[in-house]
Amino acid sequence: MGIFLLGKGVELENLVKSDSTIKEQSDKFLDNGGTIMGCGTCLQSRNNKEPQVCKFSSMKDLYELAHRNKIVMTF
Repeated sequence: MGIFLLGKGVELENLVKSDSTIKEQSDKFLDNGGTIMGCGTCLQSRNNKEPQVCKFSSMKDLYELAHRNKIVMTF
């Protein structure tokens, strides 16, 4: 299972530092085999060149994630 963060979504990096509930939930997701990917362009535009929570990813990664999964949710 994977999550791909775009735009403001990549600010999850900052939220896990200030909100223990969000950190707990993201850690639980990752511990259970999930992956969190972040748009590289979005991360760079926010001066986050070394993300800790999400993996630096590209639109190709987003395409592959959507292509190989039966269910895709956006919000």
